[in-house]
Amino acid sequence: MVGRALAARLRVRPGALPGRRLVGIGAVAALTAGLLVAAGPAPEEAEALTAPLTMTAEDLPTWQTNGIVYALAEADGVVYVGGTFSTVRPPGADPGTQEQPVANFVALDAATGAPVEGCDLSFTVGSGTATIRSLAVSPDKGTLYVGGTFGSVNGVGASSVAAFDLPTCARAPFPVAANGIVRAIAAGEDRVYLGGDFTQLAGQPRSRFGAVTTAGAVVAGWRADADEIGKAVALTPDGEHVLLGGDFFEVNGANSHALAVVDAGTGANVRTYPEGFIETNSTVQSIATDGTSFYTGNEGTGGGVFDGRIALSLDTFDQRWRDTCLGATQSVTVHGGVLYSGHHAHDCASMGEFPNQERYHLFAQAVTGTAKLGWFPNTNDGLGEQLGPRVLIPVTDHPDDARDFLWVGGGFTTVNGVAQWGLTRFATGPDTGLPSTPETHAASPAADRVDVSWRASLDLDDSLLTYRVYRNGASTPVHTVEGSSLPWVRPQLTWSDPDVEAGETHSYRVTATDGAGNVSALSAPVSVTVASGTQAYANAVLADDPLLYWRFDETANNYASDASGNGTSGVHRGGPARGTSPAAVPGPGAAAVGYDGTDAYTYSDARLPGMQRFTMETWFRTTTTRGGKLMGLGNLTLQASANRDPNLYMLNNGQLTFGIINGGNRTLTTPGRYNDGQWHHIAVSVGSAGMRLYVDGAQVNSNPLFTSARSVSGYLRTGGDSLANWANRPTSDYFAGELDETALYPAQLSAARVRAHFDAASVPSDTVTQLAPVADTYVNGAAPSAVHGTHQQLAVRGAPAYESYLAFDLPSAPAGQVLKAASLRVRVGGDAAAGALDDFPVVPVEGAWSEAATTYATRPALGTTALGTLESPDALNGTYTVPLQRTAVQGALGGQFAVALVSEGTDSLWLGSRESAAANRPQLLLTFGAP
Repeated sequence: MVGRALAARLRVRPGALPGRRLVGIGAVAALTAGLLVAAGPAPEEAEALTAPLTMTAEDLPTWQTNGIVYALAEADGVVYVGGTFSTVRPPGADPGTQEQPVANFVALDAATGAPVEGCDLSFTVGSGTATIRSLAVSPDKGTLYVGGTFGSVNGVGASSVAAFDLPTCARAPFPVAANGIVRAIAAGEDRVYLGGDFTQLAGQPRSRFGAVTTAGAVVAGWRADADEIGKAVALTPDGEHVLLGGDFFEVNGANSHALAVVDAGTGANVRTYPEGFIETNSTVQSIATDGTSFYTGNEGTGGGVFDGRIALSLDTFDQRWRDTCLGATQSVTVHGGVLYSGHHAHDCASMGEFPNQERYHLFAQAVTGTAKLGWFPNTNDGLGEQLGPRVLIPVTDHPDDARDFLWVGGGFTTVNGVAQWGLTRFATGPDTGLPSTPETHAASPAADRVDVSWRASLDLDDSLLTYRVYRNGASTPVHTVEGSSLPWVRPQLTWSDPDVEAGETHSYRVTATDGAGNVSALSAPVSVTVASGTQAYANAVLADDPLLYWRFDETANNYASDASGNGTSGVHRGGPARGTSPAAVPGPGAAAVGYDGTDAYTYSDARLPGMQRFTMETWFRTTTTRGGKLMGLGNLTLQASANRDPNLYMLNNGQLTFGIINGGNRTLTTPGRYNDGQWHHIAVSVGSAGMRLYVDGAQVNSNPLFTSARSVSGYLRTGGDSLANWANRPTSDYFAGELDETALYPAQLSAARVRAHFDAASVPSDTVTQLAPVADTYVNGAAPSAVHGTHQQLAVRGAPAYESYLAFDLPSAPAGQVLKAASLRVRVGGDAAAGALDDFPVVPVEGAWSEAATTYATRPALGTTALGTLESPDALNGTYTVPLQRTAVQGALGGQFAVALVSEGTDSLWLGSRESAAANRPQLLLTFGAP
């Protein structure tokens, strides 16, 4: 499920739910009109999500605060909200607008997110800042307990803890007073357990934890004194034990750091967790329970911390599992067998998941283990300590709505990329968000074969998606398959079309469908002409079983397909140029990728295993004098890696260096320089023959002493990564130039095989001739006398009419060869209005025209039979290839060939012309080969 625009978030029906009244009868009611979600059961419930998830990732319209929410509690469909804030406002309202004054507390309807009337409590303090840190509701839903830092409620004295009757919110007798912050409350049938900074309750010594009766009397025989702050208190479901969490190192004089289990009747220690079970500089911030286990949310400070979650048995109090993700977990809660957590997780590499990168603030995982489920709504860090979410609670008993809800409070100021302060909520339905559009590629690697591959889509509450492949514009899919994905690993899926013949041209599109039946947009069409023979270079590479093989033939988007058969695709970052030509190895559809030397690079979607023996291989072309990294493994994907090994990079002067770590940095450098603007092949390896470095098929340096490298897993990165601490570090860590045909092998290739790869690049095969227009222009029906032949763009639209014309001088077929395929390649402009969703036929030009003089009034006659169709070219800066009727082009060989792009739609399309930069110019691609 993807983020939605603000307008979509506010498409709701006016009016309040039955049995609920809004705060204020006048002004506030008017403000909320049109902002409330209609009551009633959702059309799609949680079964539409990928099991065992219970909540969708779609945030619902919810009133906002102007500060941080620290505490939530719920009773009978009303959510009580506490924290440090002075106003609330409707969803979508900007800070300072439509605000209603409150004092650190508000009551909201769980199903609408709007204020309810009758619970107006004001928490204040004589000096400093009043804050509500904890809220709890009694088991019978009749009492609300509030803790924090405050000196009065509605002007009547209170000392950081108070109780209120529900649903009236009238002050209940509860005379206990705390001499410090009350950070945690757990309410039982006849006792209330408190945790915080206090050392006294009602003047009696109680260090950080205490028990009072429901009437507010301190329980004399209950002692669970700790040496440092208490932050979490929870009762076990059977009521026999109290679970304590916080910063402490001792409970009742015993060594127990951050976590302890005590007797509910006496406070005596039942289970302690000596320092080391939880790291010294980590604390327990939150505790949640279900029928069999309890779960901790942990926060650490400094290095070597524990920031994740622990599951422990309620029978033995022993650990069941531990999630060691880094990122200060603030809150945990359980709903339907799923543990939901709030944090700012940024590194789960220790769990075999994502490396250090941008933060995730909400997770879901089955209570049975650590693996993350496919639920990824997100907030920002927000206010204060910039921790994002602070508290989560489920709501399961709303009287007027059959859905369950998950409420989240904290200091965030955005949710799913849209402004929303302090509060948000999710529900068990409906799931209406679309999966992301698949990024697709098609290639013909061998005679009579087409492989269609795509990067798995992302849906924020469905990790298992169904993909459908459509061929040649048909409405019925030719292939259907399921595939799983998470934000940090979106595996490649591949399907081989069994119904193709040499010389045919086919186009393919793919959709992704989630469990609720939401269907993504169709992927941009990709076209391919079926090969009639073998591809010598690709065959040579595949014969040596590469771990991955990126051919870089894609012309748009951020997906680099893997031709190795292992599905280890790449992800472009920083916007490298796709579809650059000429490619290093000629062939139908061949292209390369161009890096800018600043921040563009490509990384493998999957973490690769460590290899002590390996071969890295690529082709490169550059004129840079700033050097840069060509390829290597790094431990990070979205930022510069801290650990880099091995490395292949260029020096400022054009020499190449290959390095590994083996008892220190070990490097080989070429004697020659290769920043000459020509394509070069490079291969580097480590194995029984030592370190070896080859350029253009010949060994140029070696070191037999080092026969293995460190076995360090990482992500393959091409085009750039940190080169700190490596010899002769160039001016730029990022490479300005082109790469092509990149491969990684889990073994050392012999010198003979490296030479065979290089030689295979020049084996005669089908060749592609790329032609630029000798003339092009467009005409505009709204300006019938205007000439546009010198413009750097071409324009096409049905009404008002634009038409574009292109002329090419065609060569004759090479001796002994015939034309096997022809296609027109165009590049959409980068202007926001450049792309179009319409289709644009390519038709022959039958009349005379010229670039210098043709206007709409003098436009040429056009043929009526389309030679091909440019389908929905909506990707800005995207390159699109249109297969053309071969026979029509073949008849024009040796002469001039002219085509027009036309439309019957109203969507404008802007394309690069021959006057634009080389990478943006139209091209006619002619494939010649043996008959």
